[in-house]
Amino acid sequence: MLYRLCVVIKVLALMLKMRKMTMSIRTYTELMKLKTFKERFEYLKLSGVVVQDTFGYDLYLNQQFYKSKAWKRIRDQVIIRDNGCDLGIEDRDINSRIYVHHMNPITKSDILNMTDMLLDPEYLICVSKNTHDAIHYGDEQLLYANHLVERTPNDTCPWR
Repeated sequence: MLYRLCVVIKVLALMLKMRKMTMSIRTYTELMKLKTFKERFEYLKLSGVVVQDTFGYDLYLNQQFYKSKAWKRIRDQVIIRDNGCDLGIEDRDINSRIYVHHMNPITKSDILNMTDMLLDPEYLICVSKNTHDAIHYGDEQLLYANHLVERTPNDTCPWR
């Protein structure tokens, strides 16, 4: 039992070390030094690299966290701080659902240990759906995706 615990601790330490080596910690303070939307996007984009420690069968942890009162409270604070603007850029109002994005990908370990990464506004920023997807997939074209559908007469009427 003790041996198994030691192995788990060593694996967690190695994962933490690799996480620190493979990505720098992004902060709101540093992000605000960048003036343009493009510069901020480049700072945050993940280039399609998904964090190694995914939730898999433990997705319920992620879902529980995002339904918590603590998350909802900090989410509201971040939206107010950023005036509901995409990447905190004035005049880039988000006119649809506002996402509060973790600038540093969170892991199962972050949730289990309730690390600072989860609820510290220094690691959070408001984004639109397109910006959120572009950051995660590293695809700048998603920023300009037009999701408007051309409407036609009676297209919302199912019996015509």
